Amino acid sequence: FFLAKVKKMAYYILMIKTTLLTAGNAKITKGEAFGYITKGIHLAPANLSGYEVCQWRSKGCTMACLNTAGRGQMNSIQESRIAKTKLFFNHQLDFLAKLSKEISNSIKSATKKGMKSVFRLNLTSDIAWESQKFNGVKLMEIFPDVQFYDYTKSVKRVEKYLNGKLPSNYHLTFSRSECNDDETKKLLSLGASVACVFRNGLPKAWQGRKVIDGDETDLRFLDGQNKIVGLVEKGLAKKDETDKIEMASMVKKAQATCKDLGFKKAT
Repeated sequence: FFLAKVKKMAYYILMIKTTLLTAGNAKITKGEAFGYITKGIHLAPANLSGYEVCQWRSKGCTMACLNTAGRGQMNSIQESRIAKTKLFFNHQLDFLAKLSKEISNSIKSATKKGMKSVFRLNLTSDIAWESQKFNGVKLMEIFPDVQFYDYTKSVKRVEKYLNGKLPSNYHLTFSRSECNDDETKKLLSLGASVACVFRNGLPKAWQGRKVIDGDETDLRFLDGQNKIVGLVEKGLAKKDETDKIEMASMVKKAQATCKDLGFKKAT
C-alpha cells in the first residue's frame, strides 16, 4: 500500500513538473514573423519509450530523425520526452486534460501579444490526434477556431483529410520516405501536399509540381494544396543512404530495400 502511494505521488509530481507543449524548435519559431506562435509536443519517437508513436516510419525516417538535434542531445531532454510519452499511454485522460489547459493558456498568451496561436502536436511522432477525445469531445473540436497541423506518413489519414473527414482546423502534409514512392504519387494526384527531403539544395519542380521552401517557415496550412514542400537534409539525414533523400536513380533500389527489410507499406 505504501509503495503504491509513493508511486502515485511521484506520478502527480511528474505531471506538475512536465510541460507538454514547447516552442523551442528553431524552425517553428520562424512563424512568429508571420504573426503565429507555434507550440508542439516532442514525444520520444519510434519505440524509444517502449511505446510505438511512429507506426508508419521507415528505416530512413528512423535513422534521420531529428530527435537528437539541438537540445535533444541532452539526457534530461530525452528523459523528459520518454516521460511525456509514457504519460500519454499510461494516463491518457490526465495527459489530455493537461494538454487542453496548456493549449488554452498558450492561446491567451498569444492573444495578449497580438498574435495567433497554432499547434503542431507531432513534432517527433505520428499520432492520429484527430481521434483523441477529452471528456467525450475530440481535442480539436474543443478549440474549433484554432489551427492545428502536422506531417504524417499515413496514407489513410491524408485521404481522410482530403475528403473532409478530419476536423476542419487540422491540416496534414504527407511525408515522403524511401518506402512510399507509389503512395506519394497517388496522393499528389488527389491534391495532397507532400514534404520531401532533397540533397544539395532544392529543385524548382518535382513530379511536375512547384517546390516551395519548407525551411522558410513551418506554417504548412498557409501553403495551399498540392505543393511539394522541399526540405534540405539536416543532421543525420546527410548520412542517410536509404533514399529518403530524393534521387531518381535510387528509387527502385530503395523500394527493394524496403521489401527486403520487411517494412510495411504506409496505410
